[in-house]
Amino acid sequence: MSVALRLQAIVRRPGLALSSNALRHPAQWRRFSTIPTPEDTLPLAGIRVLDMTRVLAGPYCTQILGDLGAEVIKVEHPARGDDTRAWGPPFAKYQDASKKDGPGESAYYLAVNRNKKSIGLSFQHKSGVEILHKLVKECDVLVENYLPGGLKKYNMDYDTLHKINPKLIYASITGYGQTGPYSNRAGYDVMVEAEMGMLHITGERGGNPVKVGVAVTDLTTGLYTSNAIMASLLARARTGKGQHIDACLSDCQVATLSNIASSALISGQKDTGRWGTAHPSIVPYRSYQTRDGNILFGGGNDRLFGVLCDKLGFPEWKTDPRFVTNKDRVSHREEIDGLIEDTTKQKTTEEWLKIFEGSGMPYAAVNDIQGTLNDAHVQARGMVKEVDHPDCGPIKLVNTPIKYSHSTPGVRAPPPTLGQHTDQILGEFCGFAKEDIARLKKEGVVS
Repeated sequence: MSVALRLQAIVRRPGLALSSNALRHPAQWRRFSTIPTPEDTLPLAGIRVLDMTRVLAGPYCTQILGDLGAEVIKVEHPARGDDTRAWGPPFAKYQDASKKDGPGESAYYLAVNRNKKSIGLSFQHKSGVEILHKLVKECDVLVENYLPGGLKKYNMDYDTLHKINPKLIYASITGYGQTGPYSNRAGYDVMVEAEMGMLHITGERGGNPVKVGVAVTDLTTGLYTSNAIMASLLARARTGKGQHIDACLSDCQVATLSNIASSALISGQKDTGRWGTAHPSIVPYRSYQTRDGNILFGGGNDRLFGVLCDKLGFPEWKTDPRFVTNKDRVSHREEIDGLIEDTTKQKTTEEWLKIFEGSGMPYAAVNDIQGTLNDAHVQARGMVKEVDHPDCGPIKLVNTPIKYSHSTPGVRAPPPTLGQHTDQILGEFCGFAKEDIARLKKEGVVS
């Protein structure tokens, strides 16, 4: 029997203990929160996630889990919901048939909340905490992004919930972590980018520091945390134990300094600062102006530099003593970059793209966002997906980026409206009758 079929058989056996020999002794495999069917091709089918996050890093993390098949229950404030529901314009406008007031659903919110179910719930009410404790018993993972210790007064801290569900994987996403001198600081992306080196190395040579165009530290933290959660699920499969994951923007930003940090650690020297689109040790390697935009060339070796010279119409540059080797070109950076840009300005970006097509030279247009989303390659790769939103009608979303030979992750459900699934969650997972749900709504505990 294949491993996949064995796992499908294993997960249907309820109430079984777990050991490190789970694959060799199927009877000891843990029961999933929900039971995958043989037809399931989603890697995280059967995993249930309680999402107590808002804004970007946390929702991005849980959206990745949802794309991979996890059932994600998003807990939101019953009146205002996730903070980003109010962040706009732009908004996807409500259709007349929805009979909803307001500008619509925020594009920011729609970006990171697909494949989730929403419950509007206030855990400032005792009844709200009791509901969350019921849900914790039914979940494999909890993700939260409150300040360290912020959930303890609601009995939603890791130590409390570990007693309720010892197999729970509890992931905390913060600005600066659960420990350290900055741990009580609130951390927004741009502040962490600044303090942890990113702004210093981003921007034009000799110019001011510049933040990255998207909240890249939030996004990398979401990615790191989703990876840690999946690793913890594998660890739990061996040990039967859950654990607390301490993830923070500051640590993830330091980690993603990557080769720049390594250079500073190995050399012990001050870094070389901002380089714009250029490269500190490869020339030519930057964007150049065209008649109507910009194009980027990457001459990573002498052969590619030769291709560039031929296509630009100046083969004599290949034998110019100033430019023969990459070391020479780095020493004469301003001269060769100036010659290239004087040439690229003579044609449009599209004209240059046609000239370099099939040459083997790394090159790219510098597209704006609409240009990117409408690019033929982006469309062919299925990176834009249209879904039907219950109140806004058809909307377009960016699809999940990884393709699998067998699994089928992707956009299965549009981002939920606030409290869209409250009745379902309270009824199916918590066992509340319709009259109990009506009472909780009247008391303001849920919406």
